[in-house]
Amino acid sequence: MKKYALLSVSDKSDIVEFAAGLQKFNYKILATGNTAKLLRENKIDCTDVSDFTGFPEVFDGRVKTVHPKIFGGILLRRGNENDIKQAEENNISPIDIVCVNLYPFPEVVKKDVPLQEKIENIDIGGPSLIRAAAKNFKDVSVLTNPNQYAPFLEELQNGEISIATKEKLAYEAFVHTSFYDTLIADFFENEFDFIPSTFRLNLPLEKKLRYGENPHQSAFLYGNFNQYFEQLHGKELSYNNIADLTAAVESLQEFQGTACVIVKHLNPCGSAVAYNVSEAYLKALSCDPISAFGGIAVFNKEVDLHTAEKLNEIFLEIVAAPSFTDEALSVLRKKRNRRLLLIKGDLPMSGKEIKTIPGGVLVQDKDSSEIEQLELRTVTERQCTEKELEDLKFAWALSKHTKSNAIVIVKNKMGIGIGAGQMSRVDSAKIAVEKALASGHSLKNAVAASDAFFPFPDGVETLAAQGITAIIQPGGSIRDEEVIKAANKFNIAMVFTNIRNFKH
Repeated sequence: MKKYALLSVSDKSDIVEFAAGLQKFNYKILATGNTAKLLRENKIDCTDVSDFTGFPEVFDGRVKTVHPKIFGGILLRRGNENDIKQAEENNISPIDIVCVNLYPFPEVVKKDVPLQEKIENIDIGGPSLIRAAAKNFKDVSVLTNPNQYAPFLEELQNGEISIATKEKLAYEAFVHTSFYDTLIADFFENEFDFIPSTFRLNLPLEKKLRYGENPHQSAFLYGNFNQYFEQLHGKELSYNNIADLTAAVESLQEFQGTACVIVKHLNPCGSAVAYNVSEAYLKALSCDPISAFGGIAVFNKEVDLHTAEKLNEIFLEIVAAPSFTDEALSVLRKKRNRRLLLIKGDLPMSGKEIKTIPGGVLVQDKDSSEIEQLELRTVTERQCTEKELEDLKFAWALSKHTKSNAIVIVKNKMGIGIGAGQMSRVDSAKIAVEKALASGHSLKNAVAASDAFFPFPDGVETLAAQGITAIIQPGGSIRDEEVIKAANKFNIAMVFTNIRNFKH
């Protein structure tokens, strides 16, 4: 009995070598369209699927493999007498190897091309062939990726393909079609503005991490994280490193000018905009130098030699920037274990955020609010000055990336006191004040931001006692009038944003 292998691939990497390897084991090659053309150009004997089925490719190739002789040959159960009898009656030959990868819809859908071109790149026959072969994995080997070819041929040379290999190939095949179908469903939702009826995650495994938040927890990285970062030096990134790095860069993207943000345990412990990179770092560090130890420093401009020398004076887990001078890299690499990363592009500030819960997930839009898009409203007798307003905007952007309850104190576009993650807002205010004073900062003529409304006047009173002159907050408390009255009492300018920025 003839042995058949069906080859129909969009990604033609290594397909010629694979076909040649199969021929050495006496497989007859069936191929479609351009795959057959490429094989013949490389002197690989093959039969067109249309010649094998006796039915031509039609509708510009939309129909070519969907035929009983093809699917019958794949789905035929070799140990089932009734299947064998029907195969003989209908002239169906078994197809033992199916090598298929799909139209490049994942790449095409990202391009600015007409809708119909995207539609035409939705594969129909390919997924059907893959699913049929994977379903019949006991009798059929299904290959969906060029990296499978060499080990498959090597095993074939040793005699036959083991059931364990067939099971693994079938699993990978279903993963392949699942990924593809999810992208198509996502595309239809976005293109035609459908509300998702199911929530789908469709992210490839990038790597297994050393561990999770703690050494006894396993952890994995899925998706395309490396699209945004490139590691230049240091130990492998940990679960906590990746979470902190993401939080730091998302905060960094809020600021114009030359900026530095230092993050520890997902909270900013320093942030500043300055004339140059070195000054931005030193100002950010001055906010809370104790907490910065073991933290992450990120920059939106190139790191130079002078800044690198300053960075080496304390222990930092990560330093990340869009670029480094050669001299800076030479100095920074002296710290063997510290990670150095390039920020390759802006992180998406829109999209979905996900948190797991028992039985499912919580899904929400990312907080993409921007201070420049808000209608700010002064609610006190005193108006803030232009300088105060600039600092208020800076403080608001920083509070957006600080765990709630959050109070952030800013002076000269520089965070000087950050109170994060407390159960009461007045405690956050007290911590922000204490940290600023402990680091030697004067709070006179500084401003403050609160990520949510003040439920009582006590938070305002705590800040006023230290010389804060302006406060920005959402407003919306049933005691707003009491809070505004307290601000007026201390001659504080208060601005309402009418939007809350909780970060749980």
